[in-house]
Amino acid sequence: MMGERQVDQAALFYEFSLERHVPEDHVLRAIDRFVDLSEVRRDLAPF
Repeated sequence: MMGERQVDQAALFYEFSLERHVPEDHVLRAIDRFVDLSEVRRDLAPF
């Protein structure tokens, strides 16, 4: 077909939150208390 192609941007981009996907009792949450990832978080903030 000819014409403008309609693409739903929601299908191309999505939001993912570790806070919503990692259970409260998961070992990663325990590790997070002792590892300083503030520099990594700052670097990735724009993304």
